[in-house]
This record gives sequence, structure tokens and C-alpha cells, in this order.
Amino acid sequence: MTFTLLKKAGNRSFSFFQHRALKELVNAVFQNFCFFMPIYPLCVICPSLTKKRKSFLQIPTALILGPLIYLLFSPGKSLGQGNLLVTPKRVVFENAKRSEELNIANTGSDSATFLISFIQIRMTDDGTFEKIELPDSAQHFADKYLRLFPRSVTLGPNEAQTVKVQVTRKNELVPGEYRSHLYFRAVPKEQPLGEKQPETDAISVRMVPIFGISMPIIVRVGESNAKVILSDVTFNMDRDTIPSLKMTFNRTGNMSVYGDVSVDYISLQGKKTRVGTVKGLAVYTPNSLRHFNLLLNKVANVDYRSGKLHLVYSDQSVRPVILAEEEIVLGSKMALKK
Repeated sequence: MTFTLLKKAGNRSFSFFQHRALKELVNAVFQNFCFFMPIYPLCVICPSLTKKRKSFLQIPTALILGPLIYLLFSPGKSLGQGNLLVTPKRVVFENAKRSEELNIANTGSDSATFLISFIQIRMTDDGTFEKIELPDSAQHFADKYLRLFPRSVTLGPNEAQTVKVQVTRKNELVPGEYRSHLYFRAVPKEQPLGEKQPETDAISVRMVPIFGISMPIIVRVGESNAKVILSDVTFNMDRDTIPSLKMTFNRTGNMSVYGDVSVDYISLQGKKTRVGTVKGLAVYTPNSLRHFNLLLNKVANVDYRSGKLHLVYSDQSVRPVILAEEEIVLGSKMALKK
């Protein structure tokens, strides 16, 4: 899942997050969830400067990012546009599977309308997402071979509806993997005509959050020969207090890989303790690698200065199959690969 924020100025829209560090900070929150794109049209009204027209002014980053983080993480908040829940979080069409029904629900306290469309996304080496229009080399879009109904829904509070996705013309596809992302975007409620802004000399900011969720839709043709190995696995203790494990996933073959990561600490006495877990980590085609940093838990009786860390990457089948695993020996200052 990734995150984009756009700021409107008149009829123009431009990217708000230009700095990579700020972009990665927000992306890290949603990295293993669905693609998330709130769009904030900002209307800054300055009656003292003009009485009849709205003036759009630049807003400092802190003023926007602070309320945004509050909106995203405040527990128990129901946004006026409605909260959207979509299940399942990803769809894979393979073998004889031709259709899938998605359940979308409005968990908010107000009615909401959602538009449904396809978007194209590139995964970078650090796992963040970028919206694209043209495929990268060896990347194939799936939207031309997918049928979707309906393409818009209006839901009242706590109402749900199914959306059907169907594969078409699969016989025209050559062996390989095709991927597009289904995007659900909330439609903001328009201000009633004739409603006037209150007269005031103060500067006011009106923020209208438009939330969206997207999920990968993958079509696979033929047998998969995808494989993955782990490399560059190193243990770090940031500021001597925050344990983490850096790793690189190396993918080969004709299809993407997807699974869960688990890390167990093994003491010198052989006792095993689970210290880290990540659900749903993917390396999409055409990427050959993905860098990942996993923060480990601080657990009583776990001494990261000695012992071993056992890392396992497995699929999400009923009986999970190990896709890759690695073990490193912990030392006094750094982890040595076994």
C-alpha cells in the first residue's frame, strides 16, 4: 500500500510529497496493506485579501501532515465521506478460476459513493508503490482482460455490496503474469449551492479528505517457475535499543512471490522465541529484488548479543510452504551470516 497526497491550486494539481524521505515515512505505514491514496483539496480563504474570490495559498508541510496523521490514526473516528472496507485484499486468477466476488462495506456513520476503476502500479526495490501509465520492461497489465461490475456504488452506513471481477479473453494471453490494481475512490459530497462562507477577517483552511483503497488483481497463465532466496541478512541495534533485521528478497522466474515473514530467536540453550512477523510481503514482477527492514520485538529473556536468528519466508496456503529461509549468528556488535 502506498500513499499520495495532491494539493489543488485553481485548476492545477501537483504532487505534495516531493522529498523521498517524507514519502517513505508515510509509505512505511501502509507498505503491506492495500494501496491508499487520500487526496486533500485545500481551500484557503482570505476575506481580508479578497471578498469575492477564493485565494489559494501554499500551506506549510507541518500544518498538513499533522492533521493528516491525526485523521489516519485516531481510534474510533468516522470520516464524513464514509470508511471503506474491502475483502479480500488481493485476487489471483490462476488455473480454472475465472471470477471473484469482492465485498465492499461502508463502516462510517454517513452514506458514501465510491467509484471503482483500474490503475497501474510499479513496485520499487524498497517496496514502495508508484502510479504509472506505461508498463516497465517485462511488466504486463491485466485490466484489458478483466471485466468489472458495477463501477460505482452508493452505500449507507454499515451497508455492504458485492462487486464482481471476471477474466475475459484468457485464451489470448501468452504464459506469464498480468497485474493491475483495482481502485476504490470515495466521491466527496459537494457543498450545497447557495451556501455562503461566513464573513470573517481570519484565514481559514478547509480540508476535504478523499480516501481510496486499491488491491492487486493478478492473472496467471501457465506454470510458475518463480523462486526466491534471501541475501544480505544483517542484524542491527539502532541506538542500542531498537533491534531490526535487514534483508533482501531475490526473485527469479516468470511470476511474483507473496508470503509471510517470521523471525525466531534461538538462545544458546536452544529455546525458541518468536520476535518478528510480517504478513503479506510481495515481490511483484518484473522486480528481481526487494529490500526490507523488519523491526524486531524486545522480549524479556531475549539477548540479541548472543544466540541465533532464524528467518523464514513462507506462502499463505493451508499448509504453508517455505519459499526461503536463512539463519544468522548473533555477535557482540553485529550479526554474522552463518
